[in-house]
Order: sequence, then C-alpha cells, then structure tokens
Amino acid sequence: MNRPNSRRSAYRRQMDRWFHAIFLGAVGLAVAALGLLLWQVLKDGLSHLDWQFLTSYASRRWQQAGIMAPLAGSFYVMGLTALFALPLGLAAAIHLEFYAKENWFNRLIQTNIANLAGVPSIVYGLFGLAIFVRYLGFDRSILSASLTMAFLILPVVIVNTQEALRTVPQTIIQGAYAMGATKWQVIRTVVLPAAMGGIMTGAILALSRALGETAPLITVGAWVFLTYLPVSPLDGFTVLPIQIWYWSGMPQAEFQSLAASAIIVLLIVLLTMNSVAIVLRNKYQRKAEW
Repeated sequence: MNRPNSRRSAYRRQMDRWFHAIFLGAVGLAVAALGLLLWQVLKDGLSHLDWQFLTSYASRRWQQAGIMAPLAGSFYVMGLTALFALPLGLAAAIHLEFYAKENWFNRLIQTNIANLAGVPSIVYGLFGLAIFVRYLGFDRSILSASLTMAFLILPVVIVNTQEALRTVPQTIIQGAYAMGATKWQVIRTVVLPAAMGGIMTGAILALSRALGETAPLITVGAWVFLTYLPVSPLDGFTVLPIQIWYWSGMPQAEFQSLAASAIIVLLIVLLTMNSVAIVLRNKYQRKAEW
C-alpha cells in the first residue's frame, strides 16, 4: 500500500539532491570566475597603485599618468546626482504611497516607473544628450552628466523607497492616526524614521550603480584626457569608468596595467559605499526595534 508513496518520496529526495548539486556548482563556478578576474586585476594593478598614481593627471607617458581628475570627477558627478535624484525620488515615493488616488492614471504611472528601472542606460545617455547637452545648452559638463545620471537612478530610488515605506507596520501608522496626528505628521514622525534604513540603503546602492556606468557618460561627452580639476558644474569632466575604458583600449601593456589599478580604486569606492549602506541599514533596524 505504501510502495508508490515510498517511490515518490525517494524520487523527490533524489531530485532534491541533484538540484542542490546543480545550484551549488553554478554558485561555485560564478565565485571561481569572479575570483579569477579579481586575481588578474590585482596582479596587474597593485604594482602601479601608489600615491603618485592617485594624485597625478592624465599623461601620454604611462609613468606619469594618474587618476586625480577622473576620481575627483566621479565624486563631483555622484554628489550632484544624489542632490538631484534623492529628494525628488523620496517625494515621488511618498506621493504615490500616501497621497495618490487609486485610479488608472496613477497605476499607469506606477507601471511606467517600474519599467523605466529596467531601461538600458544608453537610452538615458541619448536623452541627456538631446535635452541637457543640446536643447538646454549645458554642453559637455558635469551638470549634464549629473542630470542624466539622476534620471537614470530616479526610477530605482522611487521603487526602493516605496518598498521601504511599505515595510512600516500598519498598526503603528493607524496608532499614530488614532492619536490625532495628521497625515504629514504620521509620515514625518513615524513612517520616515522607521523606513529610513531601507531608504538610505536603496539610495546608496542606486548611486553605486551610477558610479560604474560608462555608456551614458560617453554619450553626453565625458572627456578621456583631462589635466585639470573641475571647479564649476559647467566644467568638462571625466570619471573613473571612462578612464578605465580608455586605458583598456590602449595597445601598450603598461596602460592596461594602469586600467587595472583604476579598477582596484573603483572597487574600493564601491565596496565602501556598499559597506556604508549595510551599516546604515543595521543602525536604523536597531532603532526601529527599540
């Protein structure tokens, strides 16, 4: 009587073992490929990574070339991108979650925001070229690049912020309403503090994505050879991914080693940003538990 059930159980256990082995092998293969790539980058780039490399400008001679201009340009562009995208994304998410009515128009907006989060970055680059560089006349400047990158990460910021706002328990929100608080008081004093960890984490991860983008910045006119630090938002610029792309295409092996050194610096910046996101998330989670 129990033989068919026993055979089915044995079959399910066997399939479970097979799929576990397949998935474990896939993870191991991915980790091995990543490790090999990191080992190659570290082997080629550590020898050139020194203070002179960090504080020198671009040069035709590989012995004198450095990343001071692209490193400063990356921080400049990301700072303005955060200034444009984060307040707008937070305001849009709050409106969609708490003020927008449930109708077809707002559902259409929500669907389009979710779709825009998956649009290829080159499309945003073409948008920035048409609007900011040519129509508004900002030219090949930091301002054009920052506005383009702000539009690139804005859908991601909105979606992540909405998800963070939805994690706040409704019992807390309803309790605040029961105490006589207005909607804005509930949002400002209850919802935002409780959701701030998720909001900050999503914002930093979105900026991390923007920091590694190349295609939109090439489209809006980033320089590949810059020998000064930008001062004004209307100055020309270059960033680390552009410099890495340029050096990687050089025929000399020394410039390709410089590209590996720049990759190490970019990885350090990205890992630092991700570490800050983790620290902020844990900090605000502990506050929410209190």
